[in-house]
Amino acid sequence: HHFQPQGLANLVWGLATAGHEEPALFAAVAAEAKGRLHGFQGQGLANTAWAFAKAGCADEALFEALAAEVPRRLDELSSQELANMGWAFATSGVSAPELFAALGDTALPRLASFKPQEVANLVWAFATAGVAHPLL
Repeated sequence: HHFQPQGLANLVWGLATAGHEEPALFAAVAAEAKGRLHGFQGQGLANTAWAFAKAGCADEALFEALAAEVPRRLDELSSQELANMGWAFATSGVSAPELFAALGDTALPRLASFKPQEVANLVWAFATAGVAHPLL
């Protein structure tokens, strides 16, 4: 029996939010999720990336799979989810310049709708990841 994608995202988000470090469970979720990211909703993608980074359990293979999947789905993400995705990748230390380019391209036309904290988080993510965007 397998968890649905939303269940996987909720599980790791809840653990990370509560401050529970469960490396074995995060590893199991990463193994299950990385081949099923196409079935996640946009919010689930963002929450999963955020949870793994927040818990300090960034699975490189999962983040590489996210870096491949997320650019095709950025229009599904809210401003908070765009900022959280950038934060998660910057915090994880996994290099994803193509993802950051896509994040910037998606965020720019929508910046007026971003809350100040979301703008700050996104700019912090670019700076921390060492990625430049020509218009940010």
